[in-house]
Amino acid sequence: MRMDEAINEIEGYLLREAEKERARTRADAFCAGLPWLTDTQRREVELRYCQDQRDASRAYWERVAVRSAALRTEYESVYRALRRRLITAFLSGTVAVAALVAVAAAGLGAR
Repeated sequence: MRMDEAINEIEGYLLREAEKERARTRADAFCAGLPWLTDTQRREVELRYCQDQRDASRAYWERVAVRSAALRTEYESVYRALRRRLITAFLSGTVAVAALVAVAAAGLGAR
């Protein structure tokens, strides 16, 4: 495994764990507003809340991943087009300068 892949894996793990903790904290806060729940009901609501939050987070991250891939493809194609234009401009400029030098040399040689 390359270093950047390992870093991505670690970052993904840390993001998932932070999201799990956030879901637990929100589930606790949600259940605190329902004081009539029994302990068993409270655990069930917290469990379902956390699962729902994980599912929502997973769907969000998948949308972000798809969009990121689309943007990467778009930006890479724009970069390639700009690079082609820059190379074309550079080569055209070089040809123009060479032509001017040739004309100037021919003009000086004719005297």
